[in-house]
Amino acid sequence: MAIKKHITLQLLLVALILSFANGEGLKLGFYKKTCPRVEAIVKTTTASYISRAPSLAAPLLRMHFHDCFVRIKGPAWPVPLGRRDGRVSNASESRTLPSPAANITQLISIFASKGLSVKDLVVLSGGHTVGTSHCSSIATRLYNFTGKGDTDPSLDSNYVTQLKSKCKPNDKTTVIGMDGSFRSFDDDYYTFVLKKRGLFQSDSALLNDKETSAYVKRQAQSHGSKFFNDFKDSMVKMGKIGVLTGNAGEIRKQCALIN
Repeated sequence: MAIKKHITLQLLLVALILSFANGEGLKLGFYKKTCPRVEAIVKTTTASYISRAPSLAAPLLRMHFHDCFVRIKGPAWPVPLGRRDGRVSNASESRTLPSPAANITQLISIFASKGLSVKDLVVLSGGHTVGTSHCSSIATRLYNFTGKGDTDPSLDSNYVTQLKSKCKPNDKTTVIGMDGSFRSFDDDYYTFVLKKRGLFQSDSALLNDKETSAYVKRQAQSHGSKFFNDFKDSMVKMGKIGVLTGNAGEIRKQCALIN
């Protein structure tokens, strides 16, 4: 039944998008005339699956991030629609994605290359408030940071003990939460980063720049709702990276394969 629903929804989206002979830029209500209920259908279907498997929320968020960079409970916002799929799909393109081991200079440079500001960097990093990671992603930080069997000194020592109790050397299967409330989309991420409990080096790196550090401190100390509004703005901005519309690109008949 679940597979049938997925295929039905996919075919619906393919059919309605193919109905455009000439494309337009991204805009709200892009499918208003051809399929006025599409956004409600997608929202309802997504909510249904996430209610049964909450862990899907984080991968869906990452999917949007990765797609835009290469070519749940929480904030909600109107999404400008109309993107097409690219006709090229190379694993090498994923190298443009920020590494979890990136330092602040590298992060700022990578984001800037996509037209994203330093503020966008620290705001979108807040997406690590939900989801999990494999222990293998932080093994070097815990057990061999400089090649001498040491631990990253930027990590809180108590947090190191906690992580080592869950992640053993060469562990490639165990998963851990990205922050202490990894099932909820909230601003606790910044509290953990400020306490030197950012899971990745790229999280800890936010304390090494004046602007990103100021944002981390402000959110950690205020626990206000500004992060949600900022996150909406940065996600919409990121959604406009490398947009293909009209006759550029294609609508894939199978999401994982070029036509």
